[in-house]
Amino acid sequence: MVTSRDVARLAGVSQMTVSRVLQGSTKVAAGTRDRVLAAMRESGYQPNAAARTMRTRRTATIGVVVADITNPFYPQLLEAVGRALGEAGQRMVLWNAPDSGGTSALEALDEGTVDGLLFTTATETSPGLADAVERGQPIALLHRGLDGLDCDQVTTDNVAGGRAVADYLVGTGHTRIGFLAGPDLPATARHRERGFRDRLAELGHPLADPLVARGGFSHDVARSATRDLLSRQDPPTAVFCANDLTALGAVDGAVSLGKRVPADVWVVGYDDIAMTSWDSYDLTTVRQPIADMSRAAVRLLLARIDDRDRPARVEEFPCELVVRGSTAGTPQPSAVDT
Repeated sequence: MVTSRDVARLAGVSQMTVSRVLQGSTKVAAGTRDRVLAAMRESGYQPNAAARTMRTRRTATIGVVVADITNPFYPQLLEAVGRALGEAGQRMVLWNAPDSGGTSALEALDEGTVDGLLFTTATETSPGLADAVERGQPIALLHRGLDGLDCDQVTTDNVAGGRAVADYLVGTGHTRIGFLAGPDLPATARHRERGFRDRLAELGHPLADPLVARGGFSHDVARSATRDLLSRQDPPTAVFCANDLTALGAVDGAVSLGKRVPADVWVVGYDDIAMTSWDSYDLTTVRQPIADMSRAAVRLLLARIDDRDRPARVEEFPCELVVRGSTAGTPQPSAVDT
């Protein structure tokens, strides 16, 4: 039977270093961790999970909480998170919590079933989340941050993303612009709207309230809302959607009315899920660097597990406007820094 001593000898490190890699410790350099993991694969080493848990009081398991696994954004995000956790020697357990609460995930953390939690869909109303953070439980937020919550968070600059879309649409001649805002609770939706709305006002084309539709992040809701917008006597010439799922619904809503995208109306999304590059949609969108964000969130969470007293960190990644066929113009330089 291959032992951790054999792995240490093969990797040229100490047995303590092998143990730290198995624990997901952030105190091991990336290159050293890679050597140890390669040695494990080469030797066929299989750690005894039960014995390791008893010895270290850690499970090497991280819980990930999402709100709607049917939204194609989340499988893409989970793939990146799973890859980052695998690179760190961790396993992943998934909770699909439609209310964004993740109550059972928080219970699992209290019980020691998982070592830490990554929330990807938290809101201010997520039950028990603030209390768990206050108690020092290892929790990190990924994708959707929360203002005022003192925990590790990894997000993108959603305000800048909204501003970039406003610059692009106005810069290519659009002044009557619709907006599918999504629900009010998620910070991502609020920040994207704030950036978009504020920048349009700065450019002298404030967002008209009759051209704003609110609802859930749903294809069907977006399709219906777009049909309503485009059936007006003075319809918008472009529609910005708070995420890609609603943008796909907007495209289908336009097509159902016999409208051509982009000849009759432009559509812009947000997130850059894989479907947006498909020929049938070819959607202009705002890209989030999901892989980089996932690695950062895993790194911060594992550091939190190692040291629960460390100061919380917030990392905000830049986003990128990706122009495709659902719009017919080229990106325009912003008039101000975003």
